[in-house]
Amino acid sequence: MKRLLLCSFCFLLSAILFAQDDTTSTSQWRPLYHFTPAKNWTNDPNGLLYVKGTYHLYNQQNPFENHWGHMSWGHATSTDLVHWKHLPIAIPESIKGDDTTWIFSGSAVLDKNNTSGWCKTNDCIVAIYTGHQPHIRKESQFVAYSNDGGMTFINYDKNPVIDLNKHDFRDPNVFWYEPGKFWLMTVVLPAEHKARFYSSPNLKDWTLLSEFGPQGYTGAYWECPFLIQLPVEGTSEKKWVLVTSAAGGERGVFEQYFVGDFDGKEFKNDNDSSKILTLDYGDTYYAAIPWNNLPGNQKTYIGWMIPNPQPTYPWRGQMSVARDLSLRQTKDGIRLIQKPSSVVENELNKLSNNKITELKNIALNNAETDVSKNKIKGNAYWIKAELTLQPNATAGFKIAQKKDVNGKVINEIVIGYDVSTHQLFVDRTNSGGKLNEKALKRTIDLSDASDKIQLEILLDKSSLEVFANNGEAALTTYIYPDEGADNIAAYSSNGNATIDNLKIWDLSSVKQ
Repeated sequence: MKRLLLCSFCFLLSAILFAQDDTTSTSQWRPLYHFTPAKNWTNDPNGLLYVKGTYHLYNQQNPFENHWGHMSWGHATSTDLVHWKHLPIAIPESIKGDDTTWIFSGSAVLDKNNTSGWCKTNDCIVAIYTGHQPHIRKESQFVAYSNDGGMTFINYDKNPVIDLNKHDFRDPNVFWYEPGKFWLMTVVLPAEHKARFYSSPNLKDWTLLSEFGPQGYTGAYWECPFLIQLPVEGTSEKKWVLVTSAAGGERGVFEQYFVGDFDGKEFKNDNDSSKILTLDYGDTYYAAIPWNNLPGNQKTYIGWMIPNPQPTYPWRGQMSVARDLSLRQTKDGIRLIQKPSSVVENELNKLSNNKITELKNIALNNAETDVSKNKIKGNAYWIKAELTLQPNATAGFKIAQKKDVNGKVINEIVIGYDVSTHQLFVDRTNSGGKLNEKALKRTIDLSDASDKIQLEILLDKSSLEVFANNGEAALTTYIYPDEGADNIAAYSSNGNATIDNLKIWDLSSVKQ
């Protein structure tokens, strides 16, 4: 979503995202354990790369203002995916006379074998990105290299390396394809709803392999693709997954994925070409890409959370929690599974300073009950819960809750599971702030019908991520609670339910 004036969706959002002149601090809504820039605008994650124990997160940034523009690559690093070190702009926009090149989205690789011929060190990083030239209305693919650990980059003097003379042609995602011993690029033709695959021996010279599409959802421009091979849980099987973002149509902010096979040249979809598989069921998750060069068999990615109409200052935009990826066989076929990264989950006790609330076997008898015990304040926490519901019951949690002296709800977000329809829902009708009015209530049809639900709820000041049934479905959105709206209650309606297990980590003391 880097180019807010290039598609119909961008025009719809322009009033929201450009008219942010309010300089009133909104520190009450700045996340603690999610990435946000220190100041100014951010959007797509770029150049995700793991090198020597450090996660590099490049990202689309405006170095000067709190709205979209002057697109450049910002840079931050972390060793735990929670605490981020903000670094200087890595690749700034290029302005030469009347010729402007904005640094749009792309990826980065560790060229450890010096295939490019540019490397003078063992940690030589090559960035591959879209050069957007607004004056001549063209997008093409550029490369740049770094011999100082990714702090600064030198643009290749023969850029662009792929040029179709097209207005819309963007978002290269590159990794080393070991079976073919070449670099593999996935890039999109947005208006045509196609992904293109290119190969290169040296990151400079690229050969077209094939095209995929149009398939799946074609109601908006395709953007930010990636191709990844993932294991199918509980088996020795692996499948390839192709992901594209597409926002601006009737689905709003949207990402889809395709499951299939890749033979080094072509990607073939396992499903019917009209089948649409949804990545995230919220209204903000977009432009997600994976890290390159992760150790072992880790498959971890992160996405941009597109801002709601609510202004924030002095930053605008953030990333989701990092997520681990795999595949699972369901009654509907092989489906993508995403869970909060184990790198973060394994440190929750430490991150919370062991401030943990644990409850078991709590009966919910057509009523709500306080589960925070007045201990958890500030709306920065992580919930893991398992519930069992009787027939026809709906049960779940009411978070960021505040009531007046008469018990009338002022603020709350309802996260519930309706066992009769096997739907999970998130209702933000009373969640505060300025929101996307068309997305106040979202529902998810869960694949395997059951009287049980497993939930993971990540609330971080203003960002909310809900994961169901051990990664079967995810929903990402924003909320903007009033001051003091931080109670946590569990409830049931239309029948009884039981909280089998509940654990809440208080993350209000996390500091960036």
